[in-house]
Amino acid sequence: MNSLQEVAVAGGGHQDGDRWLPGAMAHVHSAAGSGVSLVNQLMSLLRRRKWIVGGFILFTLLIGLLATILATPQYTASSTIDIQREGRNFASVDDKQSDSGQWMDNEFYQTQYGLLKSQSLAERVATQLSLVDDPRFYERFSFGKAETWFENGRLKPGASTRDERLHEAGNILLSHVDIVPARLSRLVTISFTSPDAAFSQKVANAWAAQFIQQTLARRFDTTAYARNFLEGRLENLRKRIDQSERALVDYASREAIVNLPTGSGSKDGTTVERPLVADDLAAINQELAQATADRIRAQTRLANSQGAQTSEALQSSGIAQLRVRRADLMGEYQKLLVQFDPEYPPAVALRRQVQQLDSAISKEEGRFSGALRDSYNASVARENALRAQVKQYEARVLDFRRRSIQYNIYHRDVDTNQQLYDGLLQRYKQIGIAGGVGVNNIAIVDNADLPLKPSRPRPLINMAIALLAGLLLGVGAAVVIEQMDDRLRDPTDIPRALHIPLLSTTPKVSGEKIQDTLLDVKSALSEAYLSLQTALSFSTSQGVPRTMAITSSQPAEGKSTTSLALAYTLARTGARVLLVDGDMRSPSVHHMLGVKNERGLSNYLSGQTGTFWFAAQVPGLSVLTAGPQPPNAAELLTGGAFRKLLDDMRADFDHIIIDAPPVMGLADAPLIGSVVEGIVFVLDSQATRRPVAQVAVGRLKGAHAHVLGALMTKYDARNSSYGYGYNYHYGYGDPAEDSAELRGRAQ
Repeated sequence: MNSLQEVAVAGGGHQDGDRWLPGAMAHVHSAAGSGVSLVNQLMSLLRRRKWIVGGFILFTLLIGLLATILATPQYTASSTIDIQREGRNFASVDDKQSDSGQWMDNEFYQTQYGLLKSQSLAERVATQLSLVDDPRFYERFSFGKAETWFENGRLKPGASTRDERLHEAGNILLSHVDIVPARLSRLVTISFTSPDAAFSQKVANAWAAQFIQQTLARRFDTTAYARNFLEGRLENLRKRIDQSERALVDYASREAIVNLPTGSGSKDGTTVERPLVADDLAAINQELAQATADRIRAQTRLANSQGAQTSEALQSSGIAQLRVRRADLMGEYQKLLVQFDPEYPPAVALRRQVQQLDSAISKEEGRFSGALRDSYNASVARENALRAQVKQYEARVLDFRRRSIQYNIYHRDVDTNQQLYDGLLQRYKQIGIAGGVGVNNIAIVDNADLPLKPSRPRPLINMAIALLAGLLLGVGAAVVIEQMDDRLRDPTDIPRALHIPLLSTTPKVSGEKIQDTLLDVKSALSEAYLSLQTALSFSTSQGVPRTMAITSSQPAEGKSTTSLALAYTLARTGARVLLVDGDMRSPSVHHMLGVKNERGLSNYLSGQTGTFWFAAQVPGLSVLTAGPQPPNAAELLTGGAFRKLLDDMRADFDHIIIDAPPVMGLADAPLIGSVVEGIVFVLDSQATRRPVAQVAVGRLKGAHAHVLGALMTKYDARNSSYGYGYNYHYGYGDPAEDSAELRGRAQ
């Protein structure tokens, strides 16, 4: 099979390779390993379908030319604005400004672009330019509904509402405006296109101005809404503060809760109060501490006064005087004892005075000790009384705390409402100030100029678009037709579609007589059939089969011409060849040779005797015509007469070539194919359909016929799907001319 494939390739056939499949164009790889690019496939397709592609291109060019000529000139005016980032939140309760980093610039600017294309802005422009009731505006844009609204330039009574006309005017403006942001900048171009240059300029400028006014109005409306909202909230908070304060006072009165303000507030601004009972407890507790200290001091003095003179007694001036008097008397007494007896009356008198003074001093000291004890007892009594008072106040404080839980809830409610009220009031004042300041983040950079020349139509661009559209449509149509075309037009289709080898291809011949062309051994057709003979010589181990049939799927595919050409080619080699016209239903060999068809194959198969073949003009070639048309050709072929004919003819001829009938619809070709050594299947590259050929080959194989391969006839290399250079014009002319041609091809 490898040798057969090499011969087939040499004869113009290809065993491997992809073709133009429906839905895709695949890369192609030949048996020699070289690929054909997609560009070559496309160029080949354009060559085959050039009239379709050219027709589409011409059609679209005409449409583009007519559209350009008949189009109304359109003028475009453009204005430029600058949109700066602005993110102040006027309605927030806290005083923190919103962080612009939390919002992506892309979202902000996309929102602005959407606002520039909003219906409300278009209606504002229509209102400013008084377009709602202007019939010329609607006529300028060919708005058909306006005919029912206006008559003689005036509005018809009850024709439509102003809102409806305003809405339609806004839609018309929106359909002709174009918003183009400048890349990597804050600039935005507003373009408007209309048949009137001055009107385009007016609308472009009005669009930018109205966008700025709409932004300011929207901001003012936002602050007005915030003010109204805050006013309502403030009123509600005032009512809540009044209710919460009343509830607080009522509860304090009912529960006898008395608190005093501390004079300072907490960090969050709430009022701090202290209960009166807590102040009383603090004061009593302080007194208790003082009483305890006094009691300890009295107890210490009392303990120190036992068995010794007290410090108070020592510090007493009366006792000190008594002690001084006693000391003086004792001095005098001692002087008297020096001279006199103790019983001396003056000495006795002095001793009595000393005793009286001692008694007085003892009494005085006793009086101080009693005072200390009385002071101690009084301190103990006062301490106990104060301690009892402290316990009572502690109980009162604990009870107060229990009763203060709900009081504190009411108090916190009052403080919270007051804080909210103060915050909203501060924000309300700020909004009132900010609402009156016209802060604008949008500015006009360039106003629209009056356009001096139309922006549309653009002839060169329109024609280029028409040319491209025509090319795309033409190529698309060519691809669709190519996909729908199931003809076997390329040699590479045969091995894959029919699963039989390609033996050779024959070129398309026009304007010449087939017999004369076949007799010319230098013609391209003769060279092609010589390639077929070469391929057949490798089809079997004995060379060219001795008996073979030539058939096709349908009539007029070149099987009779192939039978005659193959017979000529074999006869030139010196072999004895018999050409049998096996198509007894529609014989054609005798017409090509110009002989009569009085006796032939039908006579032999019907049992007649005699010699039915004759020698042709080509040496070594004999011909057996079909003979008279029998009633049923298939019945003659089913008997043993046809097989006997072949057996008998093998003794006299080297090769027997049978021009068999077409396969489709007839049983003759399968019957003949089951008897001969091999059969050659002929296809017309211009007419044979893939499904028909597949069915025909299937019928032959079903009859156990040995299909040697396929021959493609009437093949035009220029119509190949891959642009292979099947060139049958290699000549036998002057060697110098051949050398010059080879040099030209090399260059």
